[in-house]
Amino acid sequence: MQGLGYGQPVKQPPHTAWLVLLRVLFVAIGIFSIGLLVWVLLLRLAIVTRRSVDWGLFFAALAADILSLVLMGTESGDEVHTPAGYFGLFLLLFTFVATIAYYLTADIRHAAHQRQAYEAQRTAQAQAGYAYPAPMSPYAAATVPTTPPMQVGPRTPPPVPRPVVPQPPQRPAPTHIEQVRAELDELSDYLRKHDGRHDSHEGGR
Repeated sequence: MQGLGYGQPVKQPPHTAWLVLLRVLFVAIGIFSIGLLVWVLLLRLAIVTRRSVDWGLFFAALAADILSLVLMGTESGDEVHTPAGYFGLFLLLFTFVATIAYYLTADIRHAAHQRQAYEAQRTAQAQAGYAYPAPMSPYAAATVPTTPPMQVGPRTPPPVPRPVVPQPPQRPAPTHIEQVRAELDELSDYLRKHDGRHDSHEGGR
């Protein structure tokens, strides 16, 4: 799957100085050939732009050059003096001027459009690079441990320890020996009291 699609990538256009040199060279070919090779300009333009209109103009200019040569070739002498010869000469000059004008206009416009498309693609790629983080390599993702996200929310206070109240020591339950001892003490007290009463009665008698 592809992330962000930019369509077909636009190639970087050639330098302006190189384009100017090519234009001067091809126009010179048309001028020095007296318009006979003017179709070469449209051939180069059709190859660069790859438009059906430019290919059609190329074949039209080639056919016009051939027709003009045929009409001027029908003249008996070196000078043009027939209507066919004049029409062939006019057709050759018209094709020459129109082809050079169209070639320069279309080539400059195509270069400007290509440069704008390249700058727009670079701007879109730069903005996408700042807006989206770079994809992490699967090897880096496997080796680098991921930390769980910190949960942001109200924190519960830690429990306050309650003071420990010491309980009073519980007295151990009286054993059987102590209970017997207490009963013997009560019995001895009772006997003492009883003996004291008995002695007081006898003394009174």
